[in-house]
Amino acid sequence: MPTVGTFDCTCADNKAIDMVEITINTTVLPDEFLAHRLGMIPLLSMDAAKVLIDQRECSCEDGCDRCSVELSLDALCTSDRGAMLVTSKDLIRSNTIANMYSDESVFGPVAPRHPDFGKPVGQDDPNANGVVIVQLRKGQQIKARCIARKGFAKEHAKWSPVSAVGFEYDPHNTLRHTTLWYEFDAKKEWPESKNAREEEPPAEGALFDPNLRASRFYFDVESVGSLHPAEIVDTALSLLEYKTAQIVQELGMLFQPTDAAVNAGSVPPGGMYDSYGAPPVSATAPYV
Repeated sequence: MPTVGTFDCTCADNKAIDMVEITINTTVLPDEFLAHRLGMIPLLSMDAAKVLIDQRECSCEDGCDRCSVELSLDALCTSDRGAMLVTSKDLIRSNTIANMYSDESVFGPVAPRHPDFGKPVGQDDPNANGVVIVQLRKGQQIKARCIARKGFAKEHAKWSPVSAVGFEYDPHNTLRHTTLWYEFDAKKEWPESKNAREEEPPAEGALFDPNLRASRFYFDVESVGSLHPAEIVDTALSLLEYKTAQIVQELGMLFQPTDAAVNAGSVPPGGMYDSYGAPPVSATAPYV
């Protein structure tokens, strides 16, 4: 039956506001509160891993076009007709960041990027309301400069491109891994999910086969909008493949004989040792 699971996208490259310089703040919220709210606003991050380098590897000081995206916020309420909402749509992305310390000879020219790269999610959508940052009354003002950088969700949740993930297997409960509590009718009280249409239901009165194993798994990935769900899944699968290859490589290095053992002629058949450094017991050797 449907269950909520986790999806390892903590290593997927995403972009979020990482530094905020507030020059004017006459709102009811303190600077730290506003900085945290600005950092949690999702930004469009298409191909962030390719078009931005890590800020810790860049030669600039406060951000440049090679590692960062600059956004500005300047809102002033001049009306006395209620509160004025300041949202993510009021964030203006700068086309370039002037930085004299950026070394183009080392990192090369700035990589081309999508025209909307770095904009808040839904900024150009007339049907989207935007993320509320603060409310202003007449005479109140907020002015800030924001620097968005590439990062991972392992460092902070603001870099997570995923808001929720659904995981399910065996939608018909053929394997009987789930015990359904019901009062009168289990089928009416536990309706099947949409994934049940992808598999044939078991025959009525069919005998239970304890040797059956799950062979199909269903994931529903919900994005915050910074990355497309397909890009998130592709990135997660690539990272899983890379980590698996690392494990295989390290295991291979663990069982490689040393040069001293080879020269001494003490390498066992096949050149393999067990995890304690002893030759493996031959399958034909008598057990002592």
